[in-house]
Amino acid sequence: MTDLRVPPGRAGRLRLRHSLDVALRGADLLDRKLHVLRIRHEELLRAEAAAREEWHARLREAETWLRRGLLLGGEDALEPGPAARVEFTWTTTMGVRHPAGAVCTVPGRDPDDPAPGNTALVHAETHYARAVEAAAQYAVARAAARALGEEVRRTRQRVRALRRHWVPRLETALSQADAALEQGEHEDAVRRRWAARTQRDT
Repeated sequence: MTDLRVPPGRAGRLRLRHSLDVALRGADLLDRKLHVLRIRHEELLRAEAAAREEWHARLREAETWLRRGLLLGGEDALEPGPAARVEFTWTTTMGVRHPAGAVCTVPGRDPDDPAPGNTALVHAETHYARAVEAAAQYAVARAAARALGEEVRRTRQRVRALRRHWVPRLETALSQADAALEQGEHEDAVRRRWAARTQRDT
C-alpha cells in the first residue's frame, strides 16, 4: 500500500472520510460480486464434471466399437475420416468473458469414399463423432469454470486487501486526524481564554 498523503486540518479529515466511505462501498460491492461469482462457479464446476463423465463414456463406447472393428478387419481396415470443425459461442458473467457453448460439425463421409470394412467400424465412426461433440462441450465447461474460478480468486484478494489492509489504515488515519483536530481546537480555546484574560488584566 502506498503511504497516505493527507492534507492537514479539516480538508484532510474530509478527504479521509470520503476515501473510507469509498473503500467500504467498494468492499461491499466486491462482496456481492464474489457471492454471485461463487454460485456461478459452483454451477460450472458441476457442469464440467458432468461433461467430463459424458465425454469419457462416449469415448469408451467409441473405443469398444473400434476394437471390434479392428478385430474383424485388421488395422488395414482403418481409413482417415474427415476433420471435425468446432465453433464456440461466448458470453460474459460479471465482467468475465468465457465460452458458453460449442457447435461441433463432423462432415459425413463422401459418397465416393470407400465404406468402412465392417459394421463395427461404421458404429465406431458414429460413436467417435459423438465423442468429439462431448469433448467440445467438456472443453467449454472446463474453460468457463477456470475463467470464473480465476475471477473468484482475484475478487477474493481484492476484498481481503480492502477489508484487512486499506480500510483499517484509513480508519486509523481518520481517528488520528480527529484527535489532531480535537487537540488543535482545545489548544485554540486555551489560547483564546488566555488572550481574553490577558486583555482583562491590562
